[in-house]
Amino acid sequence: MSTTALIDYAKYDSYKDSGINELGQIPERWELLSNKHIFSIKSSRVGKKSEDYDLLSLTLKGIVKRDMENPQGKFPAEFDTYQEVKAGDFVFCLFDVEETPRTVGLSEFDGMITGAYTVLEVSPDFDKTFIYYFYLNLDNEKKLKPLYRGLRNTIPKDWFMSYKTFIPTYKEQIAIANFLDQKTIQIDQAINLKQRQIEQLNEYKQIVIQNVVTKGLDANAKMKNSGIDWLGDIPEAWEIKKLKFLTSKIGSGVTPSGGGTTYIDNGVPLLRSQNIHFDRISLDNVARISEFVHNSMGNSKVQKGDVLLNITGGSLGRCYYNSLDIELNVNQHVCIIRPNEKVDSVFLNYLLASNIGQQQIWFFQQGGGREGLNFQNLKNFDFPLPSKSEQLVLVKYIDEQVNVINRAMNSQKEQIERLKEYKTILINQAVTGKIKVC
Repeated sequence: MSTTALIDYAKYDSYKDSGINELGQIPERWELLSNKHIFSIKSSRVGKKSEDYDLLSLTLKGIVKRDMENPQGKFPAEFDTYQEVKAGDFVFCLFDVEETPRTVGLSEFDGMITGAYTVLEVSPDFDKTFIYYFYLNLDNEKKLKPLYRGLRNTIPKDWFMSYKTFIPTYKEQIAIANFLDQKTIQIDQAINLKQRQIEQLNEYKQIVIQNVVTKGLDANAKMKNSGIDWLGDIPEAWEIKKLKFLTSKIGSGVTPSGGGTTYIDNGVPLLRSQNIHFDRISLDNVARISEFVHNSMGNSKVQKGDVLLNITGGSLGRCYYNSLDIELNVNQHVCIIRPNEKVDSVFLNYLLASNIGQQQIWFFQQGGGREGLNFQNLKNFDFPLPSKSEQLVLVKYIDEQVNVINRAMNSQKEQIERLKEYKTILINQAVTGKIKVC
């Protein structure tokens, strides 16, 4: 069923041109009102009293309180220039509008926020929640683009205050806001349920991989103590091997001489941590270097069958094997693990991606604020190892199971995207009068 087919509500009796190309027609009785009649700009600095205020941030989830006891991200030395926000105030980011994920928020809290934002108070003649949904709709598809000025896509405050908002009767504003509150809660609950199902499927996938790479497929196989407390028993015919005895190379790349200035539009992909995922090597938005630079970085050339592992940052531990028939290189945040004849490349990748590998990665991580993993620790990782022929049988079984689980996960992800699209369309049609909800 298409998303548009879901929007099956009554229409208003008659419409008129709104004069705004991006928004089309509006109900005949609705007004177009300049924002100077709806909002008033506030500018109250907290000064030396910043300790009396909660720190707020504008995010995709709306305006949230920052956790100052466990701070993440950068903070200024002092907050004197931050401005006061009251519950019920609007916060707009009117600069870098095209690049900023969320540029409007309706605060539920008293607090303070950076002075770079614009804080607005809504006249009591208007319903705040309706106004919020109206501007959330515009922000979803960046429909304020005609107001942008300059290289930073800034909307001048006087231009914003002259912009016209669609205004139904006060009774309709409340009805539309209540309708959207109810519907968005229901949609968000459905999305959360599907996200939990994805998490459960992912956990099940990890269990499948873990069981196979530690116990094999023969439920009647004789077991023996692995000699490693956290691993337990393994099949009697298996061995425990350190990673250094299963590889011919463990090492990372470097940043090309000249840094970002060496990147070109067409060239050899230089894989960074954002290109390495648990289920693929992604070439989306990959950096590229010339053949000359690639050849000058001979020690970090990637071969087919190499397992690539992120060794720093927030994606520490993500890994995947290279099955691509193209030239590749890596920077210093990606480690090349080249298997020798004792281990199959895909089986080694499953070992590293399993709880066995991930637990050792997190145990040995180093680097303080920026997590990291050194090669010496990595070389001494312990893994259970069956014969090469058995590895291939196990890989085939895991691949089959993982493919089934991934298809189920992708189905849930597609349904989530359809729900998000439905939510966006529903908000758009309600606040622009394309559907009548009261």
